[in-house]
Amino acid sequence: MPTRKSAQKTTTKKTAKKAVVTETKAAPSAAEVAEMKAAVLRHLNYTQARDEGTATARDWQLATSMAVRDRVLDRMIKTQEIHNDANARRLYYLSLEYLMGRLLISTLHNAGVYAATRQALDELGVDWEQVRRAEDDMGLGNGGLGRLAACFLDSLATLDLPAIGYGINYEFGLFRQAFDENGNQIEHPDSWMIYGTPWEFMHPEYQQEVQIYGHVENVFDDQGNYRPIWKCSHTLVGVPHDIPIPGYGTETVNILRLWTSRATEPLDLNAFNDGGYVEAVRAKATSETVSKVLYPNDKTENGKELRLVQQYFFVACSLKDIIRRHERIEGNGWHNFADKVAVQLNDTHPAIAVAELLRILVDEESMPWDDAWSIVTKTFAYTNHTLLPEALEKWSVPLFSRVLPRHLQLIYEVNRRHLEEVAAKWPGDNGMLQLCSLVEENGGKQLRMANLAVVGSHAVNGVAALHTELLKKDLFPYFNSLYPGKFRNKTNGITPRRWLVDCNPRLSALITETLGHEDWPRNLDLLQDLGKYADDAAFQKKFMDIKRANKVDLAKLIKELCDVEVSPDALFDVQIKRLHEYKRQHLNLLHIVALYRRLLQNPDLDVAPRVFLFAAKAAPGYDLAKNIIRAINVIGNRINNDERVKGKLKVVFLPNYRVSLAERIIPAADLSEQISTAGKEASGTGNMKLALNGALTIGTLDGANVEIKEEVGDDNIFIFGMTVDEVEALRASGYNPWDVYHADEELRAVLEWIDSDYFVPGEHHAFGPLYHSLLNGGDPFMALADFRAYSDAQAQVDLAYKDPQRWAKMAILNTARVGKFSSDRTIREYAEDIWNLPAVPTK
Repeated sequence: MPTRKSAQKTTTKKTAKKAVVTETKAAPSAAEVAEMKAAVLRHLNYTQARDEGTATARDWQLATSMAVRDRVLDRMIKTQEIHNDANARRLYYLSLEYLMGRLLISTLHNAGVYAATRQALDELGVDWEQVRRAEDDMGLGNGGLGRLAACFLDSLATLDLPAIGYGINYEFGLFRQAFDENGNQIEHPDSWMIYGTPWEFMHPEYQQEVQIYGHVENVFDDQGNYRPIWKCSHTLVGVPHDIPIPGYGTETVNILRLWTSRATEPLDLNAFNDGGYVEAVRAKATSETVSKVLYPNDKTENGKELRLVQQYFFVACSLKDIIRRHERIEGNGWHNFADKVAVQLNDTHPAIAVAELLRILVDEESMPWDDAWSIVTKTFAYTNHTLLPEALEKWSVPLFSRVLPRHLQLIYEVNRRHLEEVAAKWPGDNGMLQLCSLVEENGGKQLRMANLAVVGSHAVNGVAALHTELLKKDLFPYFNSLYPGKFRNKTNGITPRRWLVDCNPRLSALITETLGHEDWPRNLDLLQDLGKYADDAAFQKKFMDIKRANKVDLAKLIKELCDVEVSPDALFDVQIKRLHEYKRQHLNLLHIVALYRRLLQNPDLDVAPRVFLFAAKAAPGYDLAKNIIRAINVIGNRINNDERVKGKLKVVFLPNYRVSLAERIIPAADLSEQISTAGKEASGTGNMKLALNGALTIGTLDGANVEIKEEVGDDNIFIFGMTVDEVEALRASGYNPWDVYHADEELRAVLEWIDSDYFVPGEHHAFGPLYHSLLNGGDPFMALADFRAYSDAQAQVDLAYKDPQRWAKMAILNTARVGKFSSDRTIREYAEDIWNLPAVPTK
């Protein structure tokens, strides 16, 4: 497949007609433009050491980024000064990933200098599109968890809430995805930092030392008390790198602090002088591995160990930094620590923070256990992101004991005291003790990190109304009974700045023009006023003309990346998300093959032309997901080159899904595929982004789909399939996918066709893993059970798309009615209900 052209070889001087600037802000003053031009040129000349004639697109991108960065840093310094002077309560957000994407456009918008910068570059004769695309996506996250964290950072700053995000400064992201000639996923290193980034600032003066491995000795201290002492055998150094996070329409700039691992002694000079050059830097290489790669493959024991070390490394560095900040203002007192510090655990990855803060208080501060535990539980809150029991993180006790021996002792003691509480509530109920225990005994002892997070936090939240109810009812009913009121709902949200203002400037401009103000990016509920234009023919035309223009842009990208020509007049049917069985990309594929078969048997079949668009990465060790990717690629290639379908059907799998690619796809999408098995998706945020940009949802009553349906109305969404209760009832009755197979002739034919060598001549059962999973494997996510309902819902989609006025009205109402799903609303609810976090205005 074609690869992206190197930015170093791209000229930036314009040779074509000047692009139209689509901007919602008032025109900048001549002074603002002149100031920005001077700042860009200053950084180009004196930071980049480049002149205008030889500068590449990347040079201009870096110079522009640093010019706007200067303005943001002034605000950041002022913000931190105000927060410190006010001795403000702060939120500290711990997340193993932040899917930030590119920062230039969002920073320009949030800093209020987008229009001035665009005009400055235009007057300098610089091609804006090439500059914009020269920036690499930050490889700091993978999927919805990281993208949500990025949205939350934006909203925290926009709402003037004092907050700092903490994570790891990965040198390499998950991986850069490509496909070979046989349609297989190929993984290349995601070297996103190869050219550096203008957004990070290193602060070595705040580096922290982290101890791991070793053993615990029981000794008497100088007061004659018997104490366990952790004798560590290895030390890591965490060096912080800060990224400024500006709010929109405010002066507040918060911080994302990311930790890079370093060795305490980067060079063994004696070994080097003796000629052992590799041995001389072995400690450095080993230590730096910790922050080298996002999510190392944990199919091996070494991979599991590295993940555990990663998690503890970033948690330990972050807590030390939090304590340093607290002591700088409060001295050494702990009496008001929980009054000034709120820590949110984003999923179970940072759950070890519970044991680490306890260790600091008990071991280092000699605090009585009950006092220490009170501080711990008042400090932490935990967000659960999954209903899949297998996705709830667990660590084998032998591994944990080797890496963190003292923490294991502390967790055992937490568990002992916790189980006394359980036994008091359910006397003689050994089954309840097993369910509530922090240690799983079946098949080898394992630590249940989700249980630790629940027990060690004062609040636990789900991320959609349905998800939270299922947490209380199915996943943690015993904890819900033990801790009444601890479980709360905080439905996810997305930042409208990134996911409408930044990525869809055409639609943003229309919204501002129609509403007559620019307040809506800070109050998304104001979009409701668009609803009054849903039946207006003139507005419908403007709205759908914008959608088509976005589709034209995406069609060009599809041709560039995949060498497939698609019509912008076709229905763009989009499924973009992590490749996983429960998200059911394979259900989508079954329908595609069924539709292909119908067209071959009836070439005159009256269906709206459709382009099925996929983008997703499969985890390196997830073989079945990779088989599904190959099936989509191979079958899609056959369909795309079959003249018998007369261009009515195209299938495209865009490689290397990431934020910047999502920003190109989402504004062009007509249909949003949200088809997970009911009860499996915690929330989803892609569903919100697509609906906000005028895509209609086809989906199950799962995750936030339930709430999207409530907001947009039954007539403006395509709901199909079993409910959570129906899924549970079918499974309880002994679901057998072979029954569905035998009862549905079309489905049976589709499955056998896929399993033949028709799509891969000479290679029988190329998609055997997929076929086996659906039939002999028991169809664990009930794709076959929902196939007919899904197919019928797709027929309703087809009918609606053939009625342009109806489709336009539905699309407009989706944009108008999803204001609830702003991350600003989510963060306000967290701040009021969980964090008790007042805003601190900075202007």
